[in-house]
Amino acid sequence: MAAPAMEGVAVTALRTVLHRVRQAAERSGRRADDVRVVAVSKTKPISLIEQVYDSGYRCFGENYVQEIVEKAPQLPNDIEWHFVGHLQSNKAKSLLAAVPHLAMVEGVDNEKVANHLDRAVSSIGRKPLKVLVQVNTSGEESKSGIHPSKCVDLVKHVLSCHNLDFSGLMTIGMPDYSSTPQNFKRLSDCRTEVCRALGMMEDQCELSMGMSGDFEQAIEMGSTNVRIGSTIFGPREYPMKK
Repeated sequence: MAAPAMEGVAVTALRTVLHRVRQAAERSGRRADDVRVVAVSKTKPISLIEQVYDSGYRCFGENYVQEIVEKAPQLPNDIEWHFVGHLQSNKAKSLLAAVPHLAMVEGVDNEKVANHLDRAVSSIGRKPLKVLVQVNTSGEESKSGIHPSKCVDLVKHVLSCHNLDFSGLMTIGMPDYSSTPQNFKRLSDCRTEVCRALGMMEDQCELSMGMSGDFEQAIEMGSTNVRIGSTIFGPREYPMKK
């Protein structure tokens, strides 16, 4: 009987998050509608996603290909799915085959991944797939992402892929948040460089930065897309290792 109470908590938590997003957006001189909240349901059961869906929310994200390919076919087709984890090039085809209406891949960090996604989109005959280029702004070897100095070149390659729709840049801040402002500032600087090099307006290039622990600061620094998991759904539930 614990599940319904837990699910109710998630809906309440989402409403609180959306309120905090609105306040942060207003502090940065923007509207709440200018910021997309991706509710990241990593490790959470379909029943919990359904409860949040039934409250009227539609934008969800998953970190692992295995999870999204299992969950998405069992859930309504009008969900706006974002894949927000590291994508291996050999998983691109299975991802698109299982989630043909995938809204966005946040995390293209090399040309090989872009090429595999491009071919996968073409093979199923869907409209171009929105993608964000992931930038490693912290310099941590454990993190995926292109080096900031190579960001423009990778964006140019993505733009050359006819079945991909370059939508902006993404980064993950430091886990202890000590360098978060510098990480976010670096991504903003990358956007400036990309837009200058390609003749784009900055409002044509999204910034996806900010998660449960730092999303308000990210919004105040210009983020248009935040990825929030545990603050909405509670702590991750990993199976115990035997």
